[in-house]
Amino acid sequence: MASLRFPFLFSQPQNPPSSATSSRSFSTVAAVSAGGSVVAAAGAIIAITQSPKNPFLENAMNFLLSNFSPNKNNSSPLWGSISLADNSAPVTESRTGMSFPSILKDNQLLLGIGLRKKTVFGLKNIDVYAYGVYADDGDVKQCLAEKHGEHTVSELKQKEELRNHLMESDIRMTVRLQIVYGRLSIHSVRSAFEESVGTRLHKFAGNDNKELLERFTSQFKDDIKIPQGSIIELSRDHEYILHTTIDGKEVGSIQSKLLCRSILDLYIGDESFDRKANEDVESNLASLLHK
Repeated sequence: MASLRFPFLFSQPQNPPSSATSSRSFSTVAAVSAGGSVVAAAGAIIAITQSPKNPFLENAMNFLLSNFSPNKNNSSPLWGSISLADNSAPVTESRTGMSFPSILKDNQLLLGIGLRKKTVFGLKNIDVYAYGVYADDGDVKQCLAEKHGEHTVSELKQKEELRNHLMESDIRMTVRLQIVYGRLSIHSVRSAFEESVGTRLHKFAGNDNKELLERFTSQFKDDIKIPQGSIIELSRDHEYILHTTIDGKEVGSIQSKLLCRSILDLYIGDESFDRKANEDVESNLASLLHK
């Protein structure tokens, strides 16, 4: 898989260095921005300014200048970014400590992370599960580039319909749920989906769609255990086939564009469980379309 980078919004960007900065000053800024992994290489840049005829140091300097130039990939700043070529770089949901891989199923990229909370007896909020939203990078570019590719990253971040097009298009996506609440039962999961998915089915189709809802919720059978750390994946495949997997075992699949749209609306729709996840998805989608 080709090396690819996109920003994940953990921190606010700082002002980029001026193009008029001297080569010695720039080498210091590049080392700080990129992290400790280039400290030794930054020393090579200092050395080359003192010994410009050394071919080895010239090559090192050319490599660093070409990869860490402030004018390269302006839409993908170095701070808070994830290298998608590095499968060992998970992302942690800060409130729960749940860790999510940056790449899922070889080519689905992590676009945003959220948290599902539930109020108990109107008195206490509990963290039920953390969730990560993934989308296939090739499908995103193929399906969304024609509609949105001509816009800049800044313009795309302000286009509210970007998320809607992602949910409506035939793009492979996965919502990965990681259970936080240790006392959660499969019955509670089934009941929660009956309410939330049922509301969305009515929202998009104007009727209850009881049969479709029952086909989905019946996948969560009583004998399934979901202790803390269990993983439920809701994956939309091509032709709007929804696969439901619990701890690596597929428990069912249903072909329905309406059901896929309703599921995704829970996590990145206008009334999603976590608005921060929406913001992350919008921003990372915008950056992905410009890679």
